[in-house]
Amino acid sequence: MMTVATDCWQGIDYFGTTWPDWSHYGQRPAVEATTGSIRNPHDPQAVYQTLLAADALRYLVLQMTATKASGHPGGFASCAEAIAALFMLGHKNIPTEVGHHAPGFYAALFLDGSLEAMGIHTVAQLRERFREMHGLLGHLSGAIPGVIGPAGPLGQGQHFAMAGAYLYPDVLFPVTIGDGGLGEPYVMSSFLHFHTAFPQVTNFLPILVWNGYSQEHHSMNATADNAAMERYWRAHGFDAVVLVDAKDFDDQGQPGDYVDSTLFGFAQRLRFTEAVLSGLDQAAQSALGGKLTVFILKQLKGAGVHARGAKAHNLYAQHTLENPDIVRALQQRALPVEAWDLVRENFRRAGGGPAAQVAVTESVRPLPPLPLFTHQEFPIGEKQVATTAVGKLVVQLGQSDPKFLVTNADGNEASGIANINQGLKVIHPTADPLYNQSPQGQVYEPLSEDACAGLAAAVCLLGGRSLWCSYESFAINGLPIWQTVTQAMAELRRPTPSTIALFTAGALEQGRNGWTHQRPEIEAYYMALMRNGNVYPVFPPDANCAQAAYLWAVTTFNKGIAIFASKTPLPVRTTWEQAQQAVAQGAVVLQETPGERLVVLAVVGDLVLIPVFAAAAQLQAQGIGTRIVSLVNLRRLCRPSDVAWSTCAEPDGEFMDDATFAQLFTGDALLGISGGPVTTLEPVLLRAQMPRRDAIGWRRGETAASPDQLLAYNGLSAEQIVQRVHSLL
Repeated sequence: MMTVATDCWQGIDYFGTTWPDWSHYGQRPAVEATTGSIRNPHDPQAVYQTLLAADALRYLVLQMTATKASGHPGGFASCAEAIAALFMLGHKNIPTEVGHHAPGFYAALFLDGSLEAMGIHTVAQLRERFREMHGLLGHLSGAIPGVIGPAGPLGQGQHFAMAGAYLYPDVLFPVTIGDGGLGEPYVMSSFLHFHTAFPQVTNFLPILVWNGYSQEHHSMNATADNAAMERYWRAHGFDAVVLVDAKDFDDQGQPGDYVDSTLFGFAQRLRFTEAVLSGLDQAAQSALGGKLTVFILKQLKGAGVHARGAKAHNLYAQHTLENPDIVRALQQRALPVEAWDLVRENFRRAGGGPAAQVAVTESVRPLPPLPLFTHQEFPIGEKQVATTAVGKLVVQLGQSDPKFLVTNADGNEASGIANINQGLKVIHPTADPLYNQSPQGQVYEPLSEDACAGLAAAVCLLGGRSLWCSYESFAINGLPIWQTVTQAMAELRRPTPSTIALFTAGALEQGRNGWTHQRPEIEAYYMALMRNGNVYPVFPPDANCAQAAYLWAVTTFNKGIAIFASKTPLPVRTTWEQAQQAVAQGAVVLQETPGERLVVLAVVGDLVLIPVFAAAAQLQAQGIGTRIVSLVNLRRLCRPSDVAWSTCAEPDGEFMDDATFAQLFTGDALLGISGGPVTTLEPVLLRAQMPRRDAIGWRRGETAASPDQLLAYNGLSAEQIVQRVHSLL
């Protein structure tokens, strides 16, 4: 029936009649105000009110998405009982791997009062702000009060749960995982490696939403039976598997392995809900008690909404609030006002208050103070390995912060940072001093860049410190989640340590390995990310500057900082003062020689400086002066209007001023030179006013016997640089 809502229920189109047994089970909230949870998962009152909450969530999801004829109701609908049960049990630190479940999370956060922090007090406002700028994003984001982690590409959510469990040992981190996302290659392998490394950390709880369908068709694991699914999880290290199958409660003779519990008779709906509630309570106690545990909810996708199966996944243009399927589903899920009030009170009490107040990500996590770092000041001209110098600083940080983690997939020793392994030890169940292994180590080494980037970035997002180390050639496999986290950091409402990466073994160092290890496109990826406003690609030219870059990075918050440094012994080009200046202002002059005309050589990289200095010597002999400028902190060289810095959390509005820029880059001609893609030169090329300007950089990989041969193949030899200067002049 239709009615008019008041207060927070304005915007609900349909209200229903009172449920059976309301006088017995609906008179007072089952969640206790003192404990923030129900007392007994088998209590009929708690079960009854959990089912009310599940239907309330389904209703709000469909009301919200149909308002915009856009969004994804089907996947969340199949796990509404699980989310309702988690709230009733007092658990609110819930990341997800499924971005398409966003409307369900928004519904829960509306009911518990979290969204009031962003001015959403009524259902009408919830509907208005869904999928609008400065509102409720189509996929989850850290910008939303109470959301513990973002949800972007599939296969990421487990990293947030594991990082949370690692940093907060007494808190449960349930993480919903879709059966479509389960097909990603990272999810189960990352669970297994994490459990091998940290067997004592079990307070995360995967919740598999096994509904038989992915986005557009049956999920690839839809044909597995329950026994096979249990074996699959146990094979990946899970000691306890709690599985609730809606089929076991079906009293309507629904065909197929996946059924819709909302079609059951009322008594069977309650029995099914009790199984979910008690099963989740059992799973939570198991996870908190030291057992690696998974909870599996098997229920048809789209349960209780406008369609079933993959057809329930998202709404199309015809799915407006006037669409018959939408109207019918809303009317079926409609609750009376008193039921809405009860659900709201339970959710507000659950966990001790709104998630926007009690979730671990809603407050600043205390950190040990940074150590009094001891750096090394190398003399100019001395050959040093930049990564090794940084490694000594990393060890000092790790020894002062026991939760600090270093992640690496391809081996720190191969990157010139064996000293990190020696000082902090590789986490491994087999203690072996020869390989610097220890069960109590701080170096996490799964052979997966996704797992490395995922855990390192998630630790920072949730308030800890970390360093992701990678070969530049392979880092591309971990960047999607690093990008997801840095974007989330730009939106956070609290400071958290920046996520820092150290990328080594650039393309020019990988000659003998050939093009398979020459992947400088990662630098182009970072140049695109830099426009976010909180991403900093940093290219120190030597060991002094690499140290200065790291010492700056660890003092920052809510940023993504990638330091590209060489594992090859290269000449030191900067004094310590110059190194600090380069990081702070963005660039530094390495050498200036006089001549009749002055050519500015603006260089990104370290090894590529060898032919640049050689070219400068040849040009000087020909009467042409040069100024070699090392471009270090590229974000500082941008124009303020180039990047979205002012809309970032912890905004950084420091850019090189025009006068300093002109002093560095003005001459008779400007030649940008990059050991990677020419896109790294963009900030300078955009600002330079000289008509005579050009750029050269990496073109294509090839197997080469030496860096010199690879440089020449890409047009970056000293002779080729000289020729390009002459063509400019």
